[in-house]
Amino acid sequence: MASPMRSLLADPDRYLQSFRLFLERSTEHQCMQEFVETQLPDVIASIGNGKSTINVLSVGGGAGEMDLQILSKIRARYPGATINNEVIEPSADQISKYKERVAQDSNLENIKFTWHKETAYEYESRMNAEKKAKKWDFIHMIQMLYYVKDVPATVRYFHSLLESQAKLLIILVSGKSGWATLWKKYGSSFPLEDLCSYVSSADLPRMLDSAGLKYQLYELPSHLDITSCFIEGDKDGELLLDFLTETLNFAKTAPPELKHQLMEELKKPGCSENRDGKVFFNNNLGVIVIEP
Repeated sequence: MASPMRSLLADPDRYLQSFRLFLERSTEHQCMQEFVETQLPDVIASIGNGKSTINVLSVGGGAGEMDLQILSKIRARYPGATINNEVIEPSADQISKYKERVAQDSNLENIKFTWHKETAYEYESRMNAEKKAKKWDFIHMIQMLYYVKDVPATVRYFHSLLESQAKLLIILVSGKSGWATLWKKYGSSFPLEDLCSYVSSADLPRMLDSAGLKYQLYELPSHLDITSCFIEGDKDGELLLDFLTETLNFAKTAPPELKHQLMEELKKPGCSENRDGKVFFNNNLGVIVIEP
């Protein structure tokens, strides 16, 4: 009998390996970069008006790839301002990679970095305990809302920290993506553990509308090459399956029936499309920009 399924996050090394492969095989960062290049300048057009210091909060900043691109756009828009960039990130490994990136980038004068090794919830608890409510000109939460216990409460809390001209930027998988399809059908079969919520961009408008918040939505087309997932015993394919299901060694530990159903689902138009003999998973992202 197959051993019980365990969360991929139970093995941080394998998680990181699968995540790196996902970035390599997908257009995840490219489509975000395109958004930063083409749409972000409008989003940040007034966040620093008349300010000598712009305060930026990165919630779940990871290794800083996207953060540094966002900061370069803010600096280009407000060349005379000092940028105070604070990062909330629970992984020590990611923070150390972020620091390495900053050390190697000579183009960061006027930007001050502070890292907090904590979760969004720990940050909120610490601020409340210290009776602080620092206000921010720009807050971004990129691909991190899956890891919070209470999504509406987290969004409300960080929204409450916005200055009058500020913006809160959230990036998540799109409600039209293959992820949303997989989660609806098989989410209850995967071992959740630290991944607390299957949340997509389709879930946020309802929350935001009920809170009476103003926001804009953008859809970013993205795909992931999952062809290797259908080659029995392919190491990369097994890693990507782990990432898609958040399950450690899914190919070896999932009940045969679940594995069969999931592999069939992955081929369907709701999840993927076939092009030139390859299978491309729909990795579309949704961007939500929330006003103060």
